[in-house]
Amino acid sequence: MNERMDRTKVTVGTHVEFDKNDKEYWAQASVGEKFATITYLRECFYGPEATTGRLQRVCKILELK
Repeated sequence: MNERMDRTKVTVGTHVEFDKNDKEYWAQASVGEKFATITYLRECFYGPEATTGRLQRVCKILELK
């Protein structure tokens, strides 16, 4: 995520090729890189509060028969 995009290169292809490349990239990405990307996207969509707060915990108690 720290690398800058090289805007001097342009790639032309179909969406099928790009989807395949994306799947291959994310299949080989490390867990840390995936987590950093998810955190970045959450912050972009929901603001910084989405990544600084805690996740809500939900507890359910079930009776066994």
